[in-house]
Amino acid sequence: MTPSSADEPGSSRPRADTASSGDLQGGNVRAGWPTRRMTAIVAGSLAIGSVAALVLVFAPFIPVTESAITGALLCGIAIGWAMLVLLSTRLTDQPQHWAAVPALFFGVSGLLLIMFGSSVDEALGWVWPPLLLALAIWVITRVHRRMPSRSGRALLFVVCGVLIISSIGGGYQRVGAAADANAFPAPGRLIDVGGHRMHLNCTGSGSPTVILEPGGGEMSSNMGWIAPAVAGRTRVCVYDRSGRGWSEPAPTGAPQDGSRIATDLHSLLHRAGVTGPYVLAGHSFGGLYVRVFAAQYPHEVAGLVLIDSTAAKPPARPNMPTPVVRTDGVLARTSTLISVSARLGLARVTGLTDFSSLPPRSRDELRANAARASTIRSTIDEYAGAGAAVQEAAALRDVGARPLIVLTATVGNADDWFEAQDRLARLSTNSAHRVVPGASHEALVGEREYAEITSQAILDVVTAVRDHTQLTR
Repeated sequence: MTPSSADEPGSSRPRADTASSGDLQGGNVRAGWPTRRMTAIVAGSLAIGSVAALVLVFAPFIPVTESAITGALLCGIAIGWAMLVLLSTRLTDQPQHWAAVPALFFGVSGLLLIMFGSSVDEALGWVWPPLLLALAIWVITRVHRRMPSRSGRALLFVVCGVLIISSIGGGYQRVGAAADANAFPAPGRLIDVGGHRMHLNCTGSGSPTVILEPGGGEMSSNMGWIAPAVAGRTRVCVYDRSGRGWSEPAPTGAPQDGSRIATDLHSLLHRAGVTGPYVLAGHSFGGLYVRVFAAQYPHEVAGLVLIDSTAAKPPARPNMPTPVVRTDGVLARTSTLISVSARLGLARVTGLTDFSSLPPRSRDELRANAARASTIRSTIDEYAGAGAAVQEAAALRDVGARPLIVLTATVGNADDWFEAQDRLARLSTNSAHRVVPGASHEALVGEREYAEITSQAILDVVTAVRDHTQLTR
């Protein structure tokens, strides 16, 4: 039979690839695999990297710190790139050796963060965004030239797009954080409370000293209307809980429940030389913490103001232990993982919340604080410890005749909320329960009109302490 023109010497048509029956029977088909096999290898490698990252983040041998969790993520990503090299080399005749470069980049970076922690983290802070951008662009060129699968190229281009966005976001966050540090230095003092420093800002003069306790997820700047108003009549101090505002995060392993928060505040006040007894004013969750403080240090409390305070909840059974706040469990690792998003500038974008009802300086400080990873983690950890805090606050059953004012907002609160506020007022024989019409939960501190009512309530308790008088409604 006459051979076809495709088989003749000099023919311009490519010779068709063939495989011998021995090759097919023996399974030696590497050279004949279609491009969809490469797509499967790319997709599988990316999936393996994603799973490896999650496994490492929740592995018990990885410390629960932002640096270590970030390092675990990077090591997982490195495994994905390494699998692309390995699988493409073993299963195809078009190995993707170039993928060893991102595998090495992410792997080395991750190991350094896990082993050396915050020292390496700080050193890499300004370096990693431009390096990641350069790496992503380099990978795009290699994928375009060497990846035979169109679908595989599309998957890797998506990954490179994510890397480019991450590098831009990381640079944006780093520049923004540096600008925030220069624009908003701590207005008060940073005091060592044993393992970390906490921010305390005291203004005004006179006694008793008022201590303002912000609500859940909030910081000293949330008291921007109240602190100056109270400072005109007596000394007032506002502080930031651990990991919030200008306060440093608590040491790894320290649970952020009501008892720990009260202990930190007590250490902060004593080390700063602020003597009691104090008038404690707590908003929302802050109302729980001032009650825990009053239960732990009753002789250092002269009066209380509970500002739409969260109600306490006694244990279901007598002598039932308080829930233990885990600092190394799944929730703690999850909160740390979520907080890592702040490194990519995500929190800076979502942190552009409207705080326009507060004074301009306080508003800008809050926006800057919302962009920080430590704020995200401390807020999540605070709500994780809420179950313990509501039980710890129930230990305060009465405060005798010490002055107590309970303020309750009317907007957005259910009927049982008002009943719980009535019960709070019964903690003292010298108390007043004041319902504030038109005020929402946050407006009692965040809107000037209602913050003036709150400030006056605090000053009424101060006057009752000074003059030993009964409160009026």
